[in-house]
Amino acid sequence: MIIRQILVTPVAFRDPPLLNAAGVHEPWALRTIVEVVTDEGLTGLGETYGDVKHLGKVRECAQALIGLDVHATNTMYARISTIVSDSSTGATTKEKSIDRVFSPFEVACLDVRGKAAGVPITDLLGGQVRDAVPYSAYLFYKWAGHPNQEQDRFGTALDESGIVEQASLLIKQYGFRSIKLKGGVFPPDQEVAATKALHAAFPELPLRLDPNAAWTVETSIRVGRELDGILQYLEDPTPGIPGMAEVAAAVPMPLATNMCVVTHEHLPPAIASRAIGVLLLDHHYWGGLIRSSHVATLCDTFGLALSMHSNSHLGISLAAMTHLAAATPNLTFACDTHTPWQDGQDVVQPGALRFVDGAVPVPTGPGLGVELDRDALARMNEQYEKCGILARDDTSYMQRFDPAFSARRSRW
Repeated sequence: MIIRQILVTPVAFRDPPLLNAAGVHEPWALRTIVEVVTDEGLTGLGETYGDVKHLGKVRECAQALIGLDVHATNTMYARISTIVSDSSTGATTKEKSIDRVFSPFEVACLDVRGKAAGVPITDLLGGQVRDAVPYSAYLFYKWAGHPNQEQDRFGTALDESGIVEQASLLIKQYGFRSIKLKGGVFPPDQEVAATKALHAAFPELPLRLDPNAAWTVETSIRVGRELDGILQYLEDPTPGIPGMAEVAAAVPMPLATNMCVVTHEHLPPAIASRAIGVLLLDHHYWGGLIRSSHVATLCDTFGLALSMHSNSHLGISLAAMTHLAAATPNLTFACDTHTPWQDGQDVVQPGALRFVDGAVPVPTGPGLGVELDRDALARMNEQYEKCGILARDDTSYMQRFDPAFSARRSRW
């Protein structure tokens, strides 16, 4: 099955004003949709980031893959590595840059291979170990709506009552059985109070708190000890592997990360220093589904548990995440997802992806099990062309409304 054409389409979709340590989400989120078309008429789908620099590299690398067999992923990776430079995508290492660009092509090729064989991608990853993948209610502090725009349906969440109300809304609609709060927005004591309010309102549901490395080591230890018996894990309370190791040795719950361990070279020091207990996989920057499954095996060797990281994504990514999690035995924590915040916007046809009791059943069709909605793709591409946003920048957007805002890490 030879690659004859690769279509690369940037898209934009509405995003609520979700607050985080870096600032606030802009009104439009960006993604890139990749279609790999073969000489046998099969098309595979991939999804990746939409920032303009990344988009440019995806387009450049797409041309270099024409003529390869969809099974030749080692050659694809080698060709991409010769094109992608250290700083081309803003990633911290050359390997991470290569992995980010390679990932959507790998997913699309696996989609083709699954369709050709008539099997889901889980079969290409070793087979399903679970029929449905649990996801968490991903809570954010947020404004009622973007400034000078109408209030969105999620409303305001700037205190404990707003966060509990938001959790109730998402749990009622999706059936989530665990909760994650994105912190790093307000002083730690305020976020501790919100976490305790969630625990009081939903005592049977596991809780996670993620301040995105906004706290010092000392604050992280204090908060970790105060939330003993409440948190399932504490995610990225402080920056860097050494800081995380110091906190991990002093708090009662495991620490999780998708910040201080984001490429293979980070794993040895993190494991040696016992800095983390849970790694949040993300196939978008670990180099696709097969490379992520290799990381999962390594984590199992060293006793690290697994969850899954999420950014603003669409259905192609949700399907890929679900296949990976369904075929990874040691991914036992519920995964993160931004899907509720997309509020029905998608580039895939409805029906294949749904939430049942907080979990997504693995799509039953071959490959990813999802198909493009071409009308939606065209509409979102037009939105990309008109929205005027070329790269996600939560900090600059926040500074329009709060010029004194700083995204400095460890500010508490």
